[in-house]
Amino acid sequence: MGGALLSTPWREMSGAKTGDLKFMRDYKPQNSECQHLRILLYGPVGAGKSSFINSVNSVLKGSMTGRCADDAIGGESFTKTFKTYRFPKGSPKAFYSFVFNDIMGIESNADLGICVEDIKLAMMGHVKDGYEFKNGTALAKGSQSYNASPTLNDKVHVLVCVIPADKLALMADEFIGKMREVRLAARDLGIPQLAIVTKVDEACPNVRENIKNVHKSKSLKQKVEEVNAKLGLSVNRIFLVKNYQSDVSVNDDVDALILSTLRQMISYGEDYLDNL
Repeated sequence: MGGALLSTPWREMSGAKTGDLKFMRDYKPQNSECQHLRILLYGPVGAGKSSFINSVNSVLKGSMTGRCADDAIGGESFTKTFKTYRFPKGSPKAFYSFVFNDIMGIESNADLGICVEDIKLAMMGHVKDGYEFKNGTALAKGSQSYNASPTLNDKVHVLVCVIPADKLALMADEFIGKMREVRLAARDLGIPQLAIVTKVDEACPNVRENIKNVHKSKSLKQKVEEVNAKLGLSVNRIFLVKNYQSDVSVNDDVDALILSTLRQMISYGEDYLDNL
């Protein structure tokens, strides 16, 4: 009834929730020029970028939070400004040593959604916090929101594509083309790239019934392979997550998926900083 399940998981989860939480709390970038690791999320409108940031915050805090607004209202991106999200450790002025940037969603129409050039500028550290994105129009060099001299802290250290599992098959070629353009720019900058596939519970009934089935689901394995084919990202850089959206309390199995994915982001970001 719920679709085909494999007898054994096609991907084994590594690490335990408590160990991953301790890793997050203790983590500091090894590069002395960098106070925090910067992770940039991009993807289509409604993919779950803001929800993922909320979910990370909920996992770290141990209770439900809602710092970011929802991704879309009426099919339009809710995120309009460039904003850096830091995560408090529980004591005043103490923060985890990684930050997220949320941006306006990508749309297939050239005149709608975030301009690809803005994503490139953000990766290079040229976009200041508070910059308001404009449909299809890039940030002008020399404007008040343009950072002419970005430091290593301002630059993006990990680029993460966020894709909804339930809408993957509906993505237009124009949208995929924009995503590939972003990927090529990141490649040229040497920025490591990952992808997270969200809304796994909406795409697979078996996972909706039990999140532990996520890596036994044949249909979700096919989704990962589809992302690999469309964007060219290797399968071991594509991760499945369930964001906290309708939930009223945190769940250890959902937390484990989010933490495992976050740890991979940090690991790839550290590799990038080491190479510098």
